[in-house]
Amino acid sequence: MDTTPMDTRSTDNTPMDTAPMDSAPGARRTGTSRRRMLGAALALGAAAPLGLARTASAAPASPAPAGPASGGAGSPARLTLTAPTGPFPVGMVPLHLRDESRLDPNARPGKFRELMATVWYPARAANADAYPLAPWLTPGALRAFLDDTGFPLDPSLVPLTAGHQGAPVHRTGRPLPVVLYSHGAGGHRGDHTIVVQELASHGFAVVTVDHTHDGITEFPDGTVVTRDGVAPGLAPKDYAADLLFLLERAIDLANGRNPDVDGRALPAGLLGALDARNIGVSGWSKGGTAAALAMVADPRIRAGLTFDGRMESNPAITTDIDRPFMLMTAAYTRAASPYVETFWGHLRGWRLDVQATGAVHSSYGDNMTLIPQAGRLIGMTEQQIQAQVGTLDPDRGTRIQQAYPRAFFDLHLRNRHCGDLLDGPSEAFPEVVYHP
Repeated sequence: MDTTPMDTRSTDNTPMDTAPMDSAPGARRTGTSRRRMLGAALALGAAAPLGLARTASAAPASPAPAGPASGGAGSPARLTLTAPTGPFPVGMVPLHLRDESRLDPNARPGKFRELMATVWYPARAANADAYPLAPWLTPGALRAFLDDTGFPLDPSLVPLTAGHQGAPVHRTGRPLPVVLYSHGAGGHRGDHTIVVQELASHGFAVVTVDHTHDGITEFPDGTVVTRDGVAPGLAPKDYAADLLFLLERAIDLANGRNPDVDGRALPAGLLGALDARNIGVSGWSKGGTAAALAMVADPRIRAGLTFDGRMESNPAITTDIDRPFMLMTAAYTRAASPYVETFWGHLRGWRLDVQATGAVHSSYGDNMTLIPQAGRLIGMTEQQIQAQVGTLDPDRGTRIQQAYPRAFFDLHLRNRHCGDLLDGPSEAFPEVVYHP
C-alpha cells in the first residue's frame, strides 16, 4: 500500500512498497504506507471542524455508486465503493487457513503459517437482512488501521462492500473460474474490493488473502496481526508462496473439501462450485510481482495480471512465461523500470501493457475513490488529493479497474471476447494508452 517514491534497492528481502527505513534489528518502520496516508486523510476529518465523529450517519442498506460523501443536516454519509456492474449479487465468506508445510519465521517458534482469506462469488438473490453486507475491514482490523494513523475516526464512516456475508452461491451448471488476489506491502485483502466484487458480480470466484505480518489482518479469535517492525520483512517470493498455498485451497473447494481450519460452515453451494482448471492470479505492487512468481512456479495458473507491479525480486524473474499476462502500469512502466522491461521480454504468450494517463502507483485500488471522498469531507484541495491518487478522474479510474481485468479474465479463463478493450485503443477509455 504505497504512495512513496520508488525504492531502488534490489533485494527481495526489502519491503517493496515502503519508503526507505532503518535496517538495524528492531528498527521501527518509518515509511509512509498507503494505509497510513488513506487513514490520515480519513481520520483528519474527526479533528476537523466537521464534527465527523459526533455526527456520522448510520450505514446505508446497500452500497452506493462512488462519489463525494454527503449527508443531510450536516451529517456526512458513510464513504462508498464503486458498485459492481454485473448481473449477479455478490456473496463472500472468510476462511481461516493454516499452511502446515511452512513454519512462520515471523511468529512464535514452531508455529505454522496462518492466513486469512476471503472467497467472493456470484450469489443468488440476497438481501441485507438475511445476509448482511460485509464491511471493508473487520472491526479489529479497522481499529488497528486507525491506530496506525494516530488519529481517531468514527468507524461508521468506513465503507461497506457489495458482498453479502454467507449468501448462497449462484450455480449455473458450470463451475466458476477463479482469480487469486495478492495485496501490496502493508496492505490488506480488501485493498482492491472494487475490482474483486466486480469480477464476482460477473460470475468469477475471487480468493483474496492477507499476507500475515506484512499488512493488517484479524483472525476469528479476535487476534489482530499487523506489520511488525522487528520481524523479517516478507519478500515477493514469500507472497508467492502464500498464493501457491491459496491455489491449493481453491482446488480443495473445487473438489468439495472445506479448507477452513476451524471447520466453519460454508455458504450453500460453494463446495464444488470453483473451476480448478481455470485459475488466474492478480496483484498490486509487491503482490503483482508475487503474481508473476506464482505463475512461473505453477503452470496450473492460466493467466496473470499485475497492477503496477515492480517485478523486482531476488533472484530476478528470468523464466519465460507462455501463458497470457497483462500489465496495468503507472509508476513502474517498462520505460521507467528495467525490471519490468526484462519481465516483459520473458512473456512468450499473449501479452498486453496498458497505462492510464494521469495514474500514479497508488491510483490502483479502492483509494482511487476513498481518498477523494474523504479529502473533500475534510477540506483537502484538489491538488492535495491529486498528489495522492493522481490526476486521473476517480470515477474513470475505478471504471478502468473494473473493465480491463474483467475483459482479460473473461478472455483467458472463459474464452469470452467481450468488446474491443484488449485489441487496442478503445473509444470507451481514451485515457488508456497501449504500449506495444
